Amino acid sequence: MLSQTASPRTWKLPKRMAPVAFAFYMACIMAFLMSMVIVAANGGVDARFLDRVLASYALAMPAAFASVMLVRPVVLRLVGWTVRG
Repeated sequence: MLSQTASPRTWKLPKRMAPVAFAFYMACIMAFLMSMVIVAANGGVDARFLDRVLASYALAMPAAFASVMLVRPVVLRLVGWTVRG
């Protein structure tokens, strides 16, 4: 039995990793959506659409994650200039 002062083991990342987790999820979602749009625009939607999207995504996801990590400081500064607070 755990004492009240001990915290149970958890799979969650430490709070200091929140910016990296945010960048990862943002890159995953945006790269997938953009892969779908670009593949559809360039080759249409056919029986191989999902295969082509996943092939595109395999290239786009690492690039998107690196991009989000690189531009994050710039975006934070732009938001600071744009939003009252």
